Amino acid sequence: MTGELFVTSWSGGKDSALAFHRAKRAGGVPLAIVNMLDGAGQRSRSHGLRPEVVAAQASALGVPLRTARASWATYEAEFTALLGGAAVDGAARAVFGDIDLAAHRDWEEQVCAAAGLRADLPLWLESRRALVDELLGLGFRALIVAVREDALPTGLLGRTLDAELVAEIERLGADACGENGEYHTVLMDSPDFAQPIHLVPGPAGIHHTGEGVLTVATLDLVLA
Repeated sequence: MTGELFVTSWSGGKDSALAFHRAKRAGGVPLAIVNMLDGAGQRSRSHGLRPEVVAAQASALGVPLRTARASWATYEAEFTALLGGAAVDGAARAVFGDIDLAAHRDWEEQVCAAAGLRADLPLWLESRRALVDELLGLGFRALIVAVREDALPTGLLGRTLDAELVAEIERLGADACGENGEYHTVLMDSPDFAQPIHLVPGPAGIHHTGEGVLTVATLDLVLA
């Protein structure tokens, strides 16, 4: 990737941050991070973060943030348009933090092809546990911001991800990396941040999936 411009699909959590870090370490030049918001522009689609939290992360990275609002019905079209704009501005690749879910990769390659970009998945097919250990060893610091209630207890909300917590997650029968949606994180610091961001936990809430089957407990976070 030496010298190539790239954009990163940025959830605000640990995996997209590690993918960004690897792409940059490989010589890529970040053009922007992209994040999709809900139709009202009040929350990120992926992790339910406030837009100002994602903006603070972008500021800490020193990279522009590009966003779009979308319903689930218009998500693909709006996301493809964001990627297309990056391609027009010179980006060659779009970086994603997915690890091993083939359906996700298929979709990402599809939208990238439509936008004129190459999909790049720096974490692909690596050990989930090894990836968590790597990012912790590199100094990434993240809080758990959402848990799927059929997989993990809500008491994990707001806790800092560390080796002890990862071991606890595994003892509870969930994947260490949360790749199956067991939990989501919000990044507070990384080797790529000029300075950490400080967040204050607010109230917890409940989100029901569109199918009405899974319940996700979420933690509201505001900038300190």
